[in-house]
Amino acid sequence: MSEYTQLAKDIIDNVGGKENVKSLRHCITRLRFVLNNESLANTDYLKSRDGIITVVQASGQYQVVIGNEVSDVHDEIQKQLGQLTANGDDPIVEEENKTNLLDKFVNFISQLFQPFLGPLAAAGMIKGIVAILGSFGMTPANSGFAAVLNMAGDGFFQFLPVMLAVTASRVLDLNIFSALGIVSALLYPTIGDLASGEVLYTLFANTVFESDIFQTFLGIPIILPPGGYMGTIIPIIIAVWFGSRVEKKAKQIVPRSLQTFFVPFIVLIVAVPVSILLIGPVASWAASLIGVFFSWLYQLNTLIFGILVGGLWQVLVMFGLHWGLIPIAILQVVDQGFTPIFGASDVAWASVMGVLIAVFIKTKNSKTKELTLPAAISSFFGVTEPGVYGILLPNKILFIISLIAAGIGGGYSGFFNVVPYRMGGLGIFSLASYIPNDGVITMNVWHRIISFVLTFVIAFIITMMVKVDKKADAEVEVVSETVIEEQSKPEAIYSPLDGEVIPLADVDDPVFSSGMMGKGVAIIPSDGIVYAPTDGEVVTLFPTGHAIGIQSDLGHEILIHIGINTVELEGQGFKPLIVVGDKITQGQPLIEVNIALLKERGFSTTTPIIITNAKEDSVLTIAQESQTKAKSELFTIE
Repeated sequence: MSEYTQLAKDIIDNVGGKENVKSLRHCITRLRFVLNNESLANTDYLKSRDGIITVVQASGQYQVVIGNEVSDVHDEIQKQLGQLTANGDDPIVEEENKTNLLDKFVNFISQLFQPFLGPLAAAGMIKGIVAILGSFGMTPANSGFAAVLNMAGDGFFQFLPVMLAVTASRVLDLNIFSALGIVSALLYPTIGDLASGEVLYTLFANTVFESDIFQTFLGIPIILPPGGYMGTIIPIIIAVWFGSRVEKKAKQIVPRSLQTFFVPFIVLIVAVPVSILLIGPVASWAASLIGVFFSWLYQLNTLIFGILVGGLWQVLVMFGLHWGLIPIAILQVVDQGFTPIFGASDVAWASVMGVLIAVFIKTKNSKTKELTLPAAISSFFGVTEPGVYGILLPNKILFIISLIAAGIGGGYSGFFNVVPYRMGGLGIFSLASYIPNDGVITMNVWHRIISFVLTFVIAFIITMMVKVDKKADAEVEVVSETVIEEQSKPEAIYSPLDGEVIPLADVDDPVFSSGMMGKGVAIIPSDGIVYAPTDGEVVTLFPTGHAIGIQSDLGHEILIHIGINTVELEGQGFKPLIVVGDKITQGQPLIEVNIALLKERGFSTTTPIIITNAKEDSVLTIAQESQTKAKSELFTIE
């Protein structure tokens, strides 16, 4: 029995079983599955399983990152599956086009939020502390202590678009500073002045899209969403996506020698106006339609109104469409002294918290537990984003459970006409808003408490009934670690390419940029010859020629991965000059690469050079920090 038999079995079982696998192939570090239904995969378990570095869901592929042993694991999986085509012959491209759009969207959103979920949860907990202080009369308005804590907690949420600009730029392959430039324009302090002053004219008068126009851009009316862009999500993502499309086109038409400043110039001068003139109005009009619809629904039937507002509130917030309801709610409080909108929507925190507490109890994944508890605490105080984006949304069944529970709680609230009498706190602290102005505790308060408890209990019970994750069917084999002799002196690694040196963190692939595969740097090559970075032996050469693994004479394992996702080229543009087992000397040509072909096909040529067996306390010293020449010293590893 192979030492990878149990690992292969666990992977098959936790990607949803044999029947869920449409195709499989591998590159030099990861298994690339195309699954019938990615929601059946037990991602939390796979990420925590020994022998698996992580899981990446991108471009219609379910990628299980293994590392150096990927070929052996792939072969064992193929034995157990039996029916799949060999590596490189599967219809990956065809299947990508068939991937469910909702799955793509959920995976995309998860990639955006995953890097900062910890700080997001921490900020939510700090907001909870501020809410507690407020219940004792210590508010940001009268206390410097509370004001500073409020900045620490609320600042992250106010400037969430900035965080999204960073992560979206990586996922969408846009220069990070161009992305920040676009988003900073949408958050500009005086952007609200574009919707103030003397009205020039009214657009779409007497319709749901009626908008007063105060300023124009080359004659085009400027319309802003009522809440601006602070704390928004979807408009920001669309703006960065549009910027990435502009950048891609600009790089095709601007000469390479001028791209450093001309490409960002084109991106900003095109993407910012389009974001303000088109993306903003579309978001604003969509919110207006939502407001009109729910106002009509409340007049028609309060029960249905409550079910839909409560059940869909998290979805509305995700798309920024809740801004169509919030102004109406505020006006209702001012004009009639109460609002049923928040009466139905306020239960959302209880549903999220109920799901999170159940997940915390059930999961055996320590990583999930670490994130779930602070997210649950944050939800208790009305800040649900860490739980929704970190736990619920990636596991769609959990998100659906939270919507169902909130819908039931919202329906209860609508049926008994539960309403707040003032704008108050979030989460559990919103309860005070349901006490009438005369201070008398009425059934309105008791119904509010019942709706919170009902929502929480339903979410908790349903989640306890579904599968969160599962243990391996058999005991995980314990593989003894090979003891590597400590080196008395550092080893110099020489550059395998001419080109620009960039930090590994800037590589547009989360497996490399996160350091999961090891320590190193990356080069954007200007020449197509890959040279040996040190003396050693070729231990791995991928059949497509796009990646090579070398073991140095001093025992370091070096991975050179030419381009990102270039396995898809199936060998086109790569000409290996060596074979596995060859002894090599530093500076010896290893692979010829057609850089122009890679660029023409739309692939990034960025080439990570990684020490895959570097220890946590290994010290990597960069010798070349900007430009490098092949065969010159690149870095040392000690």
